[in-house]
Amino acid sequence: MAGHSSEKEQIEGVVEEALPNTLFRVTLKSGETVLAYLAGKMRLHRIKVLVGDTVRLEIDPYGGKARIVKRM
Repeated sequence: MAGHSSEKEQIEGVVEEALPNTLFRVTLKSGETVLAYLAGKMRLHRIKVLVGDTVRLEIDPYGGKARIVKRM
């Protein structure tokens, strides 16, 4: 996997709204709101993310979306 970097920027935010297809609206500590989707491993282990949960996100550098990688 040449060029693959797992060193993505990770930030924390709070889930504000649960949308269809495991999408979530997350407010970051900076006050910014992003659209985030559940990471595959979290789906695999059926980890539930609810409104009000604090989550750790990986920001996608190009798409403007984020991936939820951990529920705190």
